[in-house]
Amino acid sequence: MTLTIFLGSLFGLMLLGMPIAFALMLTGVALMVHLDFFDAQLVAQNMLSGADNYPLMAVPFFILAGELMNAGGISQRIINLAVSLVGHIKGGLGYVTIGASVMLASLSGSAIADTAALATLLIPMMRDHGYPVPRSAGLIASGGIIAPIIPPSMPFIIFGVTTNTSISALFMAGIVPGLLMGIGLVCAWMFVVRDMTVKLQPKASGRERLKALGDGIWALALPVIIIGGLRGGIFTPTEAAVVAAVYSLFVALFVYRQVTLAQLVPLLVQAARTTSTVMFLCAAALVSSYMVTLADLPQQMTELLAPLMDNPKLLMLAIACLLLAVGTVMDLTPTILVLGPVLTPLAIKAGIDPAYFGVMFVLVGTLGLIHPPVCTVLNVVCGVARISLESATKGIWPFLLTYIVLLGLLIAVPEIVTAPLHFFH
Repeated sequence: MTLTIFLGSLFGLMLLGMPIAFALMLTGVALMVHLDFFDAQLVAQNMLSGADNYPLMAVPFFILAGELMNAGGISQRIINLAVSLVGHIKGGLGYVTIGASVMLASLSGSAIADTAALATLLIPMMRDHGYPVPRSAGLIASGGIIAPIIPPSMPFIIFGVTTNTSISALFMAGIVPGLLMGIGLVCAWMFVVRDMTVKLQPKASGRERLKALGDGIWALALPVIIIGGLRGGIFTPTEAAVVAAVYSLFVALFVYRQVTLAQLVPLLVQAARTTSTVMFLCAAALVSSYMVTLADLPQQMTELLAPLMDNPKLLMLAIACLLLAVGTVMDLTPTILVLGPVLTPLAIKAGIDPAYFGVMFVLVGTLGLIHPPVCTVLNVVCGVARISLESATKGIWPFLLTYIVLLGLLIAVPEIVTAPLHFFH
């Protein structure tokens, strides 16, 4: 009965068009009323606790870092470097997209920010060189969702805070799956590009490549600093976000000099707006999360999935199917906030490594960003490319299918994800 009230309240309020943050808060209130436990002060205290969380301080700094990277020319130089290396081969701009996606993913951790930057810079280039726009849009959107998997990742931070999972472990466990996503896209693009007739970029000389590398070295140094600092115990994930923001500010102001002090104010305002949305979601989610724990919903879920508890891989497959279904109606952050606290205790009880589960949870959730009807990231690309969502959906299917195959591989062989944890331990 409690589970029915939780799901019925949440999805009922969402169907009525209520913003997800308020739906989460009122779902917690509905559980309070059901358990005869309602207290307005408790709602306020949980909302305050939801936002007053040290690891969540990483979110505004990573958001600010992403804004500075895009405005400060860091994204542009990453793409220029990729063009100089592989732009001249057949389908080269597709490989540029994939390479730039992986490199940008290691800088910002935001799927929407990376996708917007890539689409703005690459869609016109690919259109001018004869690439089908729907297929180009599909590739860019698919590359954009690598950002939540390769560290630093804002979804990992939110998942870690929500489920009390080590954020450093999530970061390390996300490296290999993120790289495999890039490799998978390369294989899919090689298949897709065979029948295309496109104009090739002129081959860059050795001097031009060295110049592009020199221009991009400041951007390439950031992931090394972050991963090295985390691995060496120099700073925590929260402190790494501050390092990323300060480093991006320094490069944008004093190295590339594409951001002035006057331009800095709008960037700070935009970062603050995005941050306020995420933090309010986290605050509201703690109300429902607190009541989920109090109502013992994880135990009820355990009883429902009892036949699968002895087979972790089969359980992981069932949870992945559930998350794929949820991803058709809910964005990634709300999915983490709603289902993370419910499903993580269940996975741990079944013997699934929490860091592995967190990576898989976020990976499956990111697929909802590129398949209809929610498909936030795909909608961003459609807006930039000025094409319909229907056209972009037709263009994305080879890459979405590739990710489904990769998902199956990671479920069958979880050691692919967990191996780096032992290496970095």
